[in-house]
Formats: sequence, C-alpha cells, structure tokens
Amino acid sequence: MITKLIAITGASGSGKTYLADAIRQALAEQVPSNTIGLISEDSYYRNLDHLPMAERERLNYDHPDAFEHDLLLGQLRQIKSGLTAEVPCYDYAVHTRAHHCQIIQPSPVLILEGILLLHDARLRDHYDLSVFVDTPLDVCLSRRMQRDVQTRGRSRASVVRQFEETVKPMYRKFIEPTRAFADLIVSGEEEVSNLVRELTNRLALEKQDIQY
Repeated sequence: MITKLIAITGASGSGKTYLADAIRQALAEQVPSNTIGLISEDSYYRNLDHLPMAERERLNYDHPDAFEHDLLLGQLRQIKSGLTAEVPCYDYAVHTRAHHCQIIQPSPVLILEGILLLHDARLRDHYDLSVFVDTPLDVCLSRRMQRDVQTRGRSRASVVRQFEETVKPMYRKFIEPTRAFADLIVSGEEEVSNLVRELTNRLALEKQDIQY
C-alpha cells in the first residue's frame, strides 16, 4: 500500500478543515471512503493534565511548542510502514487531551490539516502535496468566532482576546512564513469545489497506488 500524504495548512479559521473534508469526499468517489485517513494537527496539542484549568487557559496554543510534533512524526512513519496508529483526541473545552484515542489504519491516502504542518522540516519531507490556504485574517476571526462560540463553549470576548493576543501575532511570526514551503497556495474564499478539483488533479491518484 502506498500512502500519499496531503498537508493542508493556513491560519486558524482559514478553511483548512472544510477543504480537507471536501477533498476526502471527492477522493471517496475514486476509492472507498474508509481507505482515506484524516488527521488534525490539533490532536497533537500537548497533554496538560498536570496543569490547573486557569493556567491552561493562559497558554499560547498557536506557538510551535504547543504541539508534540515528535509524536506526529513517529505516527506518520508508523502509518506509512503499514502499522495502525493510536492518534490522541483533544478536548477543546478543557484544553487538554481526552482519555480516548482515534485509531488510524494504514491507508493509500492520508490527509493532514493544521496551522503549523509546514513549520517542521522533518514533517515537510513526508508530504506528497502541501497546500497553504490563504484567507484574510478578518475573515478568519469571523469564522473562528462562530465556531468557538457554537462548538467549543467560548465567549465572544475570549475569542477576540485570544485572536489579538496570540492567534494573529503567531500567524505573522510562524505560520505565514511557511507559505514559502507550500506546493500550492489557494484562496480560502474561493468556491471549494474548484479547489477540490484542482487538488485532486494535482494529486493524480492512480489505480495502481490503491490496494484494498
């Protein structure tokens, strides 16, 4: 089995997850959907069980140090070697890992999405296609506001505060520069069907790559 890795990155709220899901659905028309893996970089936020809740809330979750990229790298190698990986699950409500894991089976296609997937050169070496989703920060804030208030139990004031204090400056310092490493830069405001068509054509998935 050949595992092709697609990395989708960009600012928080840029549309990475939406694009990743759309690509997965499009590829499912070529191969069974259960042979397409999807991993969020958020799963690799460090376990903070040892910290009180008040301290967890003050941490910078947009800095590279917030992620356990060594674990992600090791599990990518596992999957590419034909082994199953137990990927952590992250609980946004309590700012630490949940007690259960997501089982990721070896697959011909694995899609990754996250803000800092192109920051670590060791990770970049494994990607067959990397995409940077370029979206204006005011649009990202609007989307993040809707998502975090509705699904992550955050207040509007806390979303704005976090965006101004950490999300925006960390984007400028660590995420935006990784555009230079992307194979493709796409607009996060473009019609997603057009993006999916371009990306699936670029991946050029061949039947001989797929072994069921």
